[in-house]
Amino acid sequence: QVQLVESGGGLVQPGGSLRLSCAVSGFTSDYYAIGWFRQAPGKEREGVSCINIRNGQTSTGYADSVKGRFTISRDSAKNTVYLQMNSLKPEDTAVYYCASVLTNWYCLQGNKYDYWGQGTQVTVSS
Repeated sequence: QVQLVESGGGLVQPGGSLRLSCAVSGFTSDYYAIGWFRQAPGKEREGVSCINIRNGQTSTGYADSVKGRFTISRDSAKNTVYLQMNSLKPEDTAVYYCASVLTNWYCLQGNKYDYWGQGTQVTVSS
């Protein structure tokens, strides 16, 4: 069974950085995507970034709100996907989730993803 476990959230000042990790287990396919999503109180869930994996090759996608500030990457040996978040803003405050789907078609479409982690809180505040 696929399992995803996020870590790395916390409290950071505006302009600071955090790196989130998503440990993935249970995958047997080499064609899938891992996405990062976030949900702030009172707001809808938002797609942040995704990494598509196909036969060992990767491609990435980002929401406009995080382009140039966030970077998604993968360590295949550790079965872990990272989200490096720089130049954080108060509006980045949310619970961040990673999720998986067995295709490369739905980068930021959260309702297409099959498995989800439990989430990690990111708070950007002075």
